Amino acid sequence: MNATDVGVTHVHGVNPQHLVEKILRNRIYDCMYWKEHCFGLTEETLVEKAIELSYIAGHFGGNQQPSPFLCLLLKMLQMQPDMDVVMTFIENGDYKYVTALGAMYLRLTGKPVEIYPVLENLLSDYRKVRFRKTMGWDVLHMDEVADLLLREEYFCNIALPRLVDRFQLETMNLLPKRKSALDEALLSDDDDDDEDDDDDDDDGDDPMGAKSEDDSADE
Repeated sequence: MNATDVGVTHVHGVNPQHLVEKILRNRIYDCMYWKEHCFGLTEETLVEKAIELSYIAGHFGGNQQPSPFLCLLLKMLQMQPDMDVVMTFIENGDYKYVTALGAMYLRLTGKPVEIYPVLENLLSDYRKVRFRKTMGWDVLHMDEVADLLLREEYFCNIALPRLVDRFQLETMNLLPKRKSALDEALLSDDDDDDEDDDDDDDDGDDPMGAKSEDDSADE
């Protein structure tokens, strides 16, 4: 039940499950959610469990109980689902915690050239999500989750693999220069201004060249 599936390849040079620190991993193996809900999951039934998620969390409470979110993340590391499945998780617009789960998995296992474009797309996703802290609750937006995954060293009590600076990837022509939402908005405004100028030019063409109906009638 706790062994990595046969055929799973190493990620960043290690067994994917070992991306979760051993102490936390053992807590997950011992928790009731793992024992009751994660046994025998397939890619299809994993989706069903992910849809049931109602918050994002690492561990919580005085006894540092692992969250369902963390349990399903470890299960994904154990199973190593096809990347098409992971992208379906991230890109779905109906279940925000499924999106968050897929984004976290990609951040742990993906390559920088895969991670940046996908997570940057989520920076314009403003769906609210509940985040359970060690003690208490918080409300985040999906763009904040994506930003934390891109900037922070830890998320949900898990150390995130080092992410190569985006500028280095741009310098190596591995990624195009990123356009922010502000850049897109300014570009759109420029296009609108150009269209307005064209309309003004059309209205101003040969203003004295055409006679009005009244002038024609007088003649």
